[in-house]
Amino acid sequence: MVYTYKTKGTCSRNIVVDIDDNSHVIKSVTFQGGCNGNTQGVARLAQGRRAEEIIGALRGIDCNGRGTSCPDQLAHALEEALAL
Repeated sequence: MVYTYKTKGTCSRNIVVDIDDNSHVIKSVTFQGGCNGNTQGVARLAQGRRAEEIIGALRGIDCNGRGTSCPDQLAHALEEALAL
């Protein structure tokens, strides 16, 4: 399943995730906007892992007092995708 999430409170605008419907393994993550090196690193670390593992690791990370971050927004995106 490919899911596009509109981010809130971050420099990135959207996150596109491709998750295996049965195993919940993340096939790919693409951030649109944001800090290119950081978002590429987060995306690469998430690839090949189960969505639930990544949600647990990234949920609640804050960027400079914004109350969220690109990694936190990825956790939100994965939660929404799994709820479909």
